[in-house]
Amino acid sequence: MITLHHAAQSRSFRILWFLHEADIPHRLERHSFGGKALRSPEFLAISPAGRVPALEIDGRVLFESGAILEYLSETRAPAFGRAPGHAERGDFLEWLHYGETIAQHLAQLTFQQVVLRPDQRSLTVLKLETLRLSRTLDGVAKAMDDGRENLLPGGFSAVDCMVGSSLMIARRFIALDGWPVLTAWHDRLIARPGYRAALAQDGPPELYQRDFYPLPQA
Repeated sequence: MITLHHAAQSRSFRILWFLHEADIPHRLERHSFGGKALRSPEFLAISPAGRVPALEIDGRVLFESGAILEYLSETRAPAFGRAPGHAERGDFLEWLHYGETIAQHLAQLTFQQVVLRPDQRSLTVLKLETLRLSRTLDGVAKAMDDGRENLLPGGFSAVDCMVGSSLMIARRFIALDGWPVLTAWHDRLIARPGYRAALAQDGPPELYQRDFYPLPQA
């Protein structure tokens, strides 16, 4: 049985979502950001950085989202991947890693807006990271301006889980009003049965207690 080490509202949701989309049986091992569980020697032996996701599969552990999704696609759900030689292989790999490019700005905004007290926040950092996040979303919107339904023209794939999950967190920090193509894509994604099943299994909020975190006023 595949075991996913998971915390609600975290990067591990990408994997949880994919497991449901591909109908892959799995067991969920829940963790919390509170306390020291993720920094315990036992968990660090599974995930060296003390982070989720970590996936126990085929007698080993994978702990990078992009690697997990690529491995699952290749070994369990080829229809959701793009194998070597496929015309969309390059784009598949590109977007698989682009989801983490978006996520690095989300991590900064989450730290500033959610973790720090208001008096500890840096308005400069918040503005800069919001601008950088906006630029990454521009890249996704331009790629989808040709009317495609999913991130790859060939249909739904692991990259929709990877980048789509980042988009859903991005909406907590920046409105999508200026990107109608992203709004439409988001609405299609959250209507998918696989997404709804993953959301139901995600668990109580661990990070975000609000739907939107506006930039504080100077």
